[in-house]
Amino acid sequence: MSCGSSLTAADVKRRAAEIGFDACGVSPAAAHSELEFFADWIARGYAGEMTWLARSAEDRADITRVMPTVRSVISTATVYNTEHSYSTQIPDADRARVARYAWGDDYHDVITARLNTLLSWMHKNSGVEFQACIYVDTGPIQERVFAQHAGIGWIGKNSCVINPSLGSWLFLGEILCSLPLVPDVPAHDQCGECTLCIEACPTQAIVGPGVLDATRCISYLTIEKSGDVPADLAAGVGTHIYGCDICQEVCPWNHAAAVSTDPAWQPRPIWLERSVAELAAAPDAELRDGLRGSAMSRARLSGLRRNLAVAVANVGQQS
Repeated sequence: MSCGSSLTAADVKRRAAEIGFDACGVSPAAAHSELEFFADWIARGYAGEMTWLARSAEDRADITRVMPTVRSVISTATVYNTEHSYSTQIPDADRARVARYAWGDDYHDVITARLNTLLSWMHKNSGVEFQACIYVDTGPIQERVFAQHAGIGWIGKNSCVINPSLGSWLFLGEILCSLPLVPDVPAHDQCGECTLCIEACPTQAIVGPGVLDATRCISYLTIEKSGDVPADLAAGVGTHIYGCDICQEVCPWNHAAAVSTDPAWQPRPIWLERSVAELAAAPDAELRDGLRGSAMSRARLSGLRRNLAVAVANVGQQS
């Protein structure tokens, strides 16, 4: 608390929990050393066709370029893991796989609305005017770095933020603000010698602890990549039609991960109860309806059709 503000970090965390966030922490808007690796990651070509990442590299390395008056970064985490698993009615080799974060409603919209609720409360209760802005996986912010320094969790070898109590099925969101809130203690790495995520990746996309070559990642190939999936990687995509969870599914910290009952994240039956052959044969109208209001809309119908074609071919090869 300072500048006459009656608002404390503890107040913000308490209100965040009431709104429905599963974790909340504060980090200083500092030049954390982890931010420096991004430029090297871009230089290695790991961003592939995601050219906007290179264009915003300087902003991502210095948060004051995004908001010059920023002094604190409030990071939130929201569990999206549900009690559902993929349907047991569909044979494992045939089932269409969709990353869990995309099973329900579009997290951008849901988390942004909740952060706006939190920020409105902060403005009402701070006692002073302050500047702030909100980001949910949309701005030039290295979210994971600030989440780690806010004590939310450490960045694991699979490059996901892992919370020791909640696991890694987490949506991150941030409020950048000009209030100098008391920061939390950064989370420390607890991956130890485990390399299960690195070993489990079908396309060998994790090229080192915490280093992801996006151009080989199934999530990139099924969401961000335009055109055809490279022939040497197509088999590794398996029956994934949007994103991939393998490196999180094998993580020991997710063996007893927290489960959310939030209606926003509950899966749509279309993605859980269908084989790739059934979805490939589904009319466009049905698929468009499944994409509507979902994070999956990013791939568009054309991308989904391409992914289904790859998955059908892979099932045929296995047969």
